[in-house]
Amino acid sequence: MNRLQGKSALITGAARGIGRGFAQKYIEEGAQVAIADIDLDAAKKTASELGPAAYPIHIDVSDQNSIEAAISDVVAQTKKLDILINNAALFDAAETIDITRESFDKLYGVNVAGTLFTLQAAAKQMIAQGHGGKIINMASQAGRRGESLVLVYCSSKAAVISMTQSAGLNLIKHGINVNAIAPGVVDGDHWVHVDAMFAKLEGKATGQKRAEVEAAVPAGRFAKPNDLVGMAVFLASHEADYIVAQTYNVDGGQWLS
Repeated sequence: MNRLQGKSALITGAARGIGRGFAQKYIEEGAQVAIADIDLDAAKKTASELGPAAYPIHIDVSDQNSIEAAISDVVAQTKKLDILINNAALFDAAETIDITRESFDKLYGVNVAGTLFTLQAAAKQMIAQGHGGKIINMASQAGRRGESLVLVYCSSKAAVISMTQSAGLNLIKHGINVNAIAPGVVDGDHWVHVDAMFAKLEGKATGQKRAEVEAAVPAGRFAKPNDLVGMAVFLASHEADYIVAQTYNVDGGQWLS
C-alpha cells in the first residue's frame, strides 16, 4: 500500500539532488509533488522526467511574495497542501575573519528565513484546510556542531534544528507535525564546488578533502539521495503522527545523539 496516496506535497529545491530523490520516492508512494525550485527550467525538466504526478513551480524562498505565490500555485493545482519539505539551501565556507555580511545575509536568507517563512505559509494553508499536515525541514550534521571554516552554514543549520523544535511544539495543536532530517555528507554535483572551496582554504589538492571526509564516515561512504528517502516518507506518513519536533540523523553514523 502506498503510504502517501492522494497527498499533495511541495518540495523546495527539488529540481536536482536530494530534493529530486524525495520527489521521485513521494510519487512512487502515491503523492502529487510540486517540483519547486528557483531554476524553473530545471524544475520543468525534472517534472517531465518524473511523470504526470510531478509539476513544476517557481520558488525563491528568500522572497516572501514568491513563497506565497508557490503555495497558491500548489493549491490551484491540487486543491490542498498536505506535506512540505523545506529542502532549498545554500553553502559557503570561509575563515572566520573573512566572513562577509553578503555571504551571511545570503545563507541566512535561504537557510533560515527561507525555511521559516515557507514553513509559516504552508502551516497557514494547512490550518485553513483543517486536517493537519506534515512539515519536514532539512537540517544537517553541520547543525549539530561547529566546523572551523563553516561558521555561517553550521549556525544556519543549528537554527533549523531549533526552529523545528519551536514550530513543532507550537503547531501540533493544529495537527501539524514538524520534524527534521539531519543528513551527513551526501554525494552530488555540489561536492565539486565544496571540494574546490576547501582546496583553496586549506591548501589541499583537488579531491583530497572529499576523500578525507568520506574516509571519516563510519559507514564508509558518502550518502546517496536514496539513503534519505525512507526517513522522508516515514515522517510524511501517518506512521509519524505521534512524532513531534524531532531531528533525525541519517548520516552513516557521523553524529550520535
